[in-house]
Amino acid sequence: MNSREHQALLNILTRPSTEVAPLLLGAVLHGRGVSVRLTEVEAYLGELDPGSHAFRGPTKRTAVMYGPAGHLYVYFTYGMHVCANIVCGATGEATAVLVRAGEVVTGLDVARSRRVTSKMDADLARGPARLCVALGITLGDDGVALGGEFRLDLPQHPAAVFDTGPRTGVSGDGGSDAFPWRFWIPGDPTVSPYKKSVPKKRIS
Repeated sequence: MNSREHQALLNILTRPSTEVAPLLLGAVLHGRGVSVRLTEVEAYLGELDPGSHAFRGPTKRTAVMYGPAGHLYVYFTYGMHVCANIVCGATGEATAVLVRAGEVVTGLDVARSRRVTSKMDADLARGPARLCVALGITLGDDGVALGGEFRLDLPQHPAAVFDTGPRTGVSGDGGSDAFPWRFWIPGDPTVSPYKKSVPKKRIS
């Protein structure tokens, strides 16, 4: 990616995440020996968004989200999975787009070797944790700038057709259509199944 292409990418990523997210459908995220065409993403609006890690303000964990657009925000979830977001918006806004799922378009053998439990190629990057494993993204990549080892190529044309709906498993959404910030390419076999958030029961 040359400097002109990188600046064009940043011009897109500095928009609000709800605008950026659908533009990433069909984009190709290149990682360590594997490239994935994105088919499903979710937008998060920082301190304005009850589903965002940054909803309650800056923390050590969310520091990267408050920085400039074009970096990876990588975090550990459920004590076992790594997920990755692309930071977007203006510096200080803490907005980001979660890369939820995609199709492996290059490095298929490498992805298979990393995802040995996947029975079909469509499952290799079908879900945010699987996508990170396929691309070789680790927790140590938190804060890495796009354009080096990890690169994002936007599609020549935005997706002509896409669906929107509540984000998957986000407690702040409660399955409500008030946050239709999950975007996906309809009918694509790599899109992950929707799972509504289930409130945790309190033990008295």
